[in-house]
Amino acid sequence: MANIIRSIKGTRDFYPDEMTRRQWLIGKAREASELFGYQHYDGPCLETLELYAAKSGEELVKEQAFVFPDRGGDPITLRPELTPTLARMVAQKQNELTFPLRWWSFGPFWRYERPQKGRTREFFQWNIDLIGDDSLMADAELLAVAARFLKLVGLSSETVKLKVNNRHLMEAVFTRLGIPSDLAPGVLKMIDRLDKLPPEVWDEKVLELGLSKTQLDQIKSVLVNNELWRDSEELVELFRILDDLGAMEYVVYDPKIIRGLDYYTGTVFEAHDTKGEFRAILGGGHYANLVADVGGSPLPGVGFAMGDVVVNLVLEAY
Repeated sequence: MANIIRSIKGTRDFYPDEMTRRQWLIGKAREASELFGYQHYDGPCLETLELYAAKSGEELVKEQAFVFPDRGGDPITLRPELTPTLARMVAQKQNELTFPLRWWSFGPFWRYERPQKGRTREFFQWNIDLIGDDSLMADAELLAVAARFLKLVGLSSETVKLKVNNRHLMEAVFTRLGIPSDLAPGVLKMIDRLDKLPPEVWDEKVLELGLSKTQLDQIKSVLVNNELWRDSEELVELFRILDDLGAMEYVVYDPKIIRGLDYYTGTVFEAHDTKGEFRAILGGGHYANLVADVGGSPLPGVGFAMGDVVVNLVLEAY
């Protein structure tokens, strides 16, 4: 056994039993997608580093992407996510496409992270996006797709909840607290890291951004206010639509849901098991400017992604 060459750290072998499970999961993602009229697509597994620098934010590019030079010396990367590829594909044929687009995909991705429970370096991910519609109905539709998928795989609303917030609401709260607009992105990123750091370390890092102790205490109070959504006309209307769609049983408001990527602008959401034992099952949100950063005309959209690792752990547990 000592002479057998090992697989690369953070990757998985799919023997027939595991492959059957993977194909079953893909089938449920396909069923949920096609029930709402979404079309299947995919992109390349290799992209230029420039694409992710334009769309994804500094942390993903510098810390999580597998980056290497091609034989010509140009930096390329194994895709860590699909939204930038989607933006590029739409920009390339923007004048030929009919909007809104409803597209979904399920394929392999790579992130250079420390392998741990619920996180590998190579993973498979379901991506689904509605592009060219800036309405709350679009946001509600994607949440309804997610709720339908959870039902299809047998996860009840008592087991998993779709936690929803709104970045416009949080930005309005920051303004009310006197937090300068140039500090807001950093504060949002810290909220996204709330559960990843010890409380005293989190407090220290927020203060290092330039906030006062009073503002820190006010933000912490906001993050436990589960009725804050009533201050947002967008969330009030979104929840009304979701109730009409029959998906509201899966949905709850959570002011701590922010999403770390820079391109989200409005509604944001994640699915979590109600016992809080696992990482987010899926996550996504609304983006107002999908393709302008890669050379196209601005287009709104909403979408989410779900990796196969955490959802399988949740399915096994429940």
